[in-house]
Amino acid sequence: MQEVVAIDIGGTHARFAVAKIADGRVTELAPEVTLRTADHASLALAWRAFAQTQKNPLPRQAGIAIACPIQGNILKMTNNPWVIQPDNLKHSLGLDDFVLINDFGAVAHAVAQVDDAHLKHLCGSDVPLPETGSITVVGPGTGFGAACLLRQSGRYDVIETEGGHIDFAPLDRVEDRILTELRGRFTRVSAERVVSGPGLSNLYEVIAEMHGAPAAIRHNRELWDQAIRGNDDIAAAALERFCLSLGSISGDLALAHGAQGVVIAGGVGLRLADHLPHSGFAERFIAKGRFETMMSRIPVKIITYHQPGLLGAAAAYANRRPG
Repeated sequence: MQEVVAIDIGGTHARFAVAKIADGRVTELAPEVTLRTADHASLALAWRAFAQTQKNPLPRQAGIAIACPIQGNILKMTNNPWVIQPDNLKHSLGLDDFVLINDFGAVAHAVAQVDDAHLKHLCGSDVPLPETGSITVVGPGTGFGAACLLRQSGRYDVIETEGGHIDFAPLDRVEDRILTELRGRFTRVSAERVVSGPGLSNLYEVIAEMHGAPAAIRHNRELWDQAIRGNDDIAAAALERFCLSLGSISGDLALAHGAQGVVIAGGVGLRLADHLPHSGFAERFIAKGRFETMMSRIPVKIITYHQPGLLGAAAAYANRRPG
């Protein structure tokens, strides 16, 4: 049994927890401590603040998930002023060893290690995720994350991707209009311009304009509340379009990954856990022409584990190959 610190760093919050690992798996994850990144000038100072909440000295090993591509020796995130230099982490955090992973790669590690009780069936075959083959892990949050989980020979690997930045592909006249309007704002319209927390606002504003209605809801949080409750017709229409597009994009990525299973994750994905089964998600997911029958058999789940990023950060450390 070994202890490691699990860290999940996003744009607004950094979450910390001590985890126990053994035989390549996470056996226990202590309650998390959540810190606002704006309240701490650096990761090292947030680490010290976390250490002060603990009775015992922190382990000298860590699994660290960061919401940005893990490339080079200077890592910067949107909406987070921290600059993280991997070559300096052992010194600045007092570590002997660490693993660094993209935040959605961490979620894929969590998918690999949670039990079926934390995987809610959404559509497709109501069977467990396959023990062999690839599983697409996607999810809307502040952006749109995507990763591929590959299971074989009793082990697994996670392939980190930037699949949320593929081009948005319209499938009907409404989406043709959405693409045209958003292209005027962004030049290039990626999937996450539509399928993400802020993406709902983009959809809402375009649909309101199409119907000659005022886009009266200005705050994204209020928009999500109104849309999910169905209190505003334009907001509700935007949410339905969001679910349709999430189904299309998830299906496209499953085809690209040769997936035998799909898991929806992310904060927005979890928030929609009760809404997606009654939306057009499933219809769009399988609407792949000659591959409709194959797509209809793929089990699609929603991960309901409360902190998959933290679990996955610890799991990434536990699952690393010797040497």
